[in-house]
Amino acid sequence: METLLIVIFAMGYLAITLEHNLKVDKLIPALAMMAILWAIMAFGVDGFSTWFDSGKHALVDGYEALMHEDRMHLLEETLLHHLGKTSEILVFLLGAMTIVEIIDYFNGFATIKTFVRTRSKRKILWIFSFLAFILSAIIDNLTATIVLVSILQKIVKRREDRLWYAGLIVIAANAGGAWSPIGDVTTTMLWIGNKVTTVKLISYLLLPSLICMLIPSFIASYLPAFKGKIDYEEEDGQKLHRFGPTMLYLGLSAIVFVPIFKTITHLPPYVGMMLSLAVVATFAEIYSSSKFSISTVDGDHEEGAHHSPVHKALSKIELPSILFFLGILMAVAALESLGLLFGFADWLKVATPLVGTEIVGTQVSDLVVILLGVASAVIDNVPLVAASLGMFSEAQDNPLWHFIAYSAGTGGSMLIIGSAAGVVAMGMEKIDFFWYLRKIAWLAAVGFIAGAVVFILTRYLF
Repeated sequence: METLLIVIFAMGYLAITLEHNLKVDKLIPALAMMAILWAIMAFGVDGFSTWFDSGKHALVDGYEALMHEDRMHLLEETLLHHLGKTSEILVFLLGAMTIVEIIDYFNGFATIKTFVRTRSKRKILWIFSFLAFILSAIIDNLTATIVLVSILQKIVKRREDRLWYAGLIVIAANAGGAWSPIGDVTTTMLWIGNKVTTVKLISYLLLPSLICMLIPSFIASYLPAFKGKIDYEEEDGQKLHRFGPTMLYLGLSAIVFVPIFKTITHLPPYVGMMLSLAVVATFAEIYSSSKFSISTVDGDHEEGAHHSPVHKALSKIELPSILFFLGILMAVAALESLGLLFGFADWLKVATPLVGTEIVGTQVSDLVVILLGVASAVIDNVPLVAASLGMFSEAQDNPLWHFIAYSAGTGGSMLIIGSAAGVVAMGMEKIDFFWYLRKIAWLAAVGFIAGAVVFILTRYLF
């Protein structure tokens, strides 16, 4: 029975990886895989010899002696537990996405364009690299890439130049998202799962992530593509909303407030995100001409609803991404519930060399985590990190979790399809897979390895 579950998961995983070849949105195999796995587990619950308690991170004692009704009750409790943990991540992401869309409603991100006041290709590279690194740590790497590539399209006219800039933006955005608890979905998963804390995450990963961004940008700045000046033309374009800068700084501050709220109250992060969303939405309603209540959906207010910034933002949320996360996280949870991931982790600990074990106390090889980063360039990093949550039982803020956050967050830069930031840049600029592989992948690989080496070296200091 376990073999059948693994085969179904592998087939679903393959369909997700080949999304662009199959031309089937990855949310479809993710949701189907999740439902089929849990259905098979429900039908064959009496055929399993072990069950994994995610709360205690140990196998359930006396599972083989349980009757059918008790096993079904345990399955339902486990399903509810994982749904609750997954929902924490999804509600958090919904809040963050809504705040970002509210900022965009007021054209707040256009404020960033005023930071670019040079025509030097090299200087523009450094400006966008640092903007991507900082912005992705606040609003996540995917959104930062969308914002910066959109601004890039208004500043750099030659498509050949924009391709190079977009490639370096992807590297910088993924590096910036790795050191922040709200900068990347996988890092957010580790943070919400109480595997890392904000202060330790930043102290462990800020320098490696910065190196991961600086070295590729430094090397690229001496390449022919970034020599000379750009042809810059002023555009009439969309006028900056008078409340745009205010909403930009308010929205970013509200998102940054979430880790502070969690530290003070010890409540789950989604609670703080909902408070931040409420504050930003209040100012958005005040600043807009609409006096519409977001809780009103009757016909008398239908016209006003279309002019509400909050209603508009909610209508632009990427629900396919939310559903994909739901499917893949619950699918991985199914394998975790049977103890399969736990057993695989034990095998890894025995089968791989334990680099750094004696000094940092981790039981997992650095090589394993680096390979996880390389794998994230080929397959989605969300299920990889979700699997690691079920595989390893190391304590909170163990260096293992921070290294996983770094590797999964930055390793995807080595292929254009290896990260959400890369995929969206690929779509916006029609970047060819093999062009990126030839021109940008080696820069990303150098940055990834350099950051990993810095992490391993600085780990001895903590």
